[in-house]
Amino acid sequence: MTRTSSLDPAAAAALLARVRETRPLVHHITNTVTQNDVANATLAIGASPVMAHAPEEVEAMVAQARALVLNVGTLTVAAVDAMVRAARRANAEGIPVVLDPVGVGATPFRTAQVERLLGEARVACVRGNAGEIAALAGRPGMVRGVDAVNEGGADAAGTRVGLASALAVRLHCAVAATAEVDVLTDGARLVRLAHGHPWLRQITGSGCMATACIGAFAAVEADALAAAVAGLACYEIAAEQAATTASGPGSFRVALFDALAALDPAAVAARGTWRVEAIARAGTRSPS
Repeated sequence: MTRTSSLDPAAAAALLARVRETRPLVHHITNTVTQNDVANATLAIGASPVMAHAPEEVEAMVAQARALVLNVGTLTVAAVDAMVRAARRANAEGIPVVLDPVGVGATPFRTAQVERLLGEARVACVRGNAGEIAALAGRPGMVRGVDAVNEGGADAAGTRVGLASALAVRLHCAVAATAEVDVLTDGARLVRLAHGHPWLRQITGSGCMATACIGAFAAVEADALAAAVAGLACYEIAAEQAATTASGPGSFRVALFDALAALDPAAVAARGTWRVEAIARAGTRSPS
């Protein structure tokens, strides 16, 4: 993997081209509800998915991959056992681990299992909705089922930045908190993404597919924040393009796979509108 020095749309476009050129193998241990969508999104963005869950083979499989994506949507102790084994092997091999803590905070069991994962293995990136990131950062009551209850009230944007930044610092990783305006940070740098489409909230697996795209980019980029920004931006720009041809959530799902597969790096560079900010130690932010 290489490390990029920029988080701008041109860098995201270059990373998309790199994913397409190298077609990295991404190992998913994911939930049974959205497994097929995750595999198809990984293929459409340009990577190669493998969906191996058996504890007997996860270590051998992840050793062949360029990234590991863990999704706790349909959670069991056995599934977490397999995730821990795979993540430890990934850590030993220098393979990035991307975690989707689906529904964390909804039940004590789910929260404990996610904390176990974070305690027993290192992650390069955590991608969750605003409620999940808030729950991991220690703010309870932000998740109902697998959905965020709200985005934090009147000061939602500032709250998301503070919680995501604190979590990134604690875990020493990149954090992507998705909402109407996404917040992505590694505790020092901050990107706000305002791409995407409301229909993403009306189809099952939209968040899981977003995490899958981040995993594909993490497979070719050592800067976890750059991978998260590029993967999420490409996914959400594809969603915008899909919405122009769809008539509702059902046709949008199909159009989304088509748009991901057809996504052109030049379109990403042209459509991307985000900028990078620096997060000062005192908690203030200023343009970089």
